[in-house]
Amino acid sequence: MSGPVLFTLGWRFLLMAFLAIGGANAVVPEMHRQVVEVERWMSDADFVALFAIASAAPGPNVLIVTLIGWQVAGVAGALVATAAMIGPTSVLTYGIFHAWSRFRDVPWSRPVQNGLVNVTIGLVATSGYLLARGADTGPVTAAITAVTALVSYRTRLNPLWAFGVAAAIGAAGLA
Repeated sequence: MSGPVLFTLGWRFLLMAFLAIGGANAVVPEMHRQVVEVERWMSDADFVALFAIASAAPGPNVLIVTLIGWQVAGVAGALVATAAMIGPTSVLTYGIFHAWSRFRDVPWSRPVQNGLVNVTIGLVATSGYLLARGADTGPVTAAITAVTALVSYRTRLNPLWAFGVAAAIGAAGLA
């Protein structure tokens, strides 16, 4: 893959990395916007499929970044995207953690932490909405999404049951 694509890929993920408060899932909407809408490197369906693979695989949620890089520019893209997403922010996180531990007893630390929690929740909720919008291809898949969200919100039922039911519906050719 050409150098400009690798540079663009690295630059986009480097910028997103500094917004990924709470992990890569917090910036999934921006990833989607950049790779599907702005750069047109893949379709909605491709993005949702990569997210599903990253979510199903064991390991950290940043795996989505590696898969996007792979899809866009092969092995070089996977390495560039992953390094851009985790390298600088790992160093920054290390520094902030040590500085923050010195300020944990000051009056403004709790409100700052609470604000960051709310931002993270909002970003993750937006990620869920974008993924559902891309995955819901008809009334049956939209119903599966709605029922799964409702059951997940209202009960403590393991989400693997929802995966199993959805897989069975898909295998039966109903979705």
